[in-house]
Amino acid sequence: MSKILIVEDEQNQRELYSMILQEDGYEVDQASNGKEAVDKVKANKYDLVVLDIRMPEMDGIEALGKILSRDKKIPIIIYTAYSNYKSNFMTWTADAYITKSSNLTELKDKIAEILASRAK
Repeated sequence: MSKILIVEDEQNQRELYSMILQEDGYEVDQASNGKEAVDKVKANKYDLVVLDIRMPEMDGIEALGKILSRDKKIPIIIYTAYSNYKSNFMTWTADAYITKSSNLTELKDKIAEILASRAK
């Protein structure tokens, strides 16, 4: 079972993503900001991280850099409501950049695709 870390400051969104991914058979852990995400990555092994950008304490771009400096192989999907960050070169180090939608199909498909490619 793949273990996924959801990093999202909005609790309702975080809970929704966790519930949907658990229904798909993933083990899911949660963080409410970038600092908490970095601490969790230090303490646990994740197969994939879903990362929001705009969060308190530490934003997703700073967290992305810190997570990848610890583990360059961990796949990260940036999942944000803000498409304008796509031009920020720091986001290019993520495995995918998806703009949030009420339909979670694109996120679920990208998670499955990345995990399948890593399993090979």
